[in-house]
Amino acid sequence: MAAAKSWEEGKDIAVQEGKELVFHNFDTGEYGACSRSDRFGCFEEGKFIEQRCICMPATLSPDEMEEKERKFLGENPEWAETE
Repeated sequence: MAAAKSWEEGKDIAVQEGKELVFHNFDTGEYGACSRSDRFGCFEEGKFIEQRCICMPATLSPDEMEEKERKFLGENPEWAETE
């Protein structure tokens, strides 16, 4: 998965790679493209820790993705809180 810095760059990657989703990983700050079967996370002390991502259909425009993310976070402010 290639890393991007915005929904727009993530969409560009999705188009180039033929991926169905564009993501924003809240734990790394990265954007990119993925498939529905992809999982995000890292291993810490031998244990897989999932990362928080918002995924959008690559058929949406970057502006639509940003607006949907903004709406979701407005309705669920605790989701983006870090521990």
